[in-house]
Amino acid sequence: MEIVSKKEGILFSWILWHFFEMPKFLIEVWNNYFIFVSNFFSLPLLLRTFFSPWRRYQWAYPRGFDLKTILEVFFSNTISRILGAMMRVVLIIVGIFSQLAVALVGLVIFLGWLFFPFIIVGGFLFILFF
Repeated sequence: MEIVSKKEGILFSWILWHFFEMPKFLIEVWNNYFIFVSNFFSLPLLLRTFFSPWRRYQWAYPRGFDLKTILEVFFSNTISRILGAMMRVVLIIVGIFSQLAVALVGLVIFLGWLFFPFIIVGGFLFILFF
């Protein structure tokens, strides 16, 4: 009789671990991946510095009045800002898709973990009866 209660204790402990403790841990890990991707792509910073020059490539204006040099510096700085905006658009899109991938993969893993025992039991029943 004492052996049966230990087996029930083990089964109950496994149920608690599998369906309550481990899902909490999986959600923590999932949240850590969200934070990592957010920090890696730094989406708020990319939006805040959207029209900043790419990699701080910026030319200084001359001291005197030289129209050719002023226009050259103006267009060079404008091209650097346009290039910066284009690169940031690409990084923002990749960052958003990465966040979506983390969400999708995390959801699949989380639901897979919860339903895995039922899938195994269903597979055994399918093999036995069909």
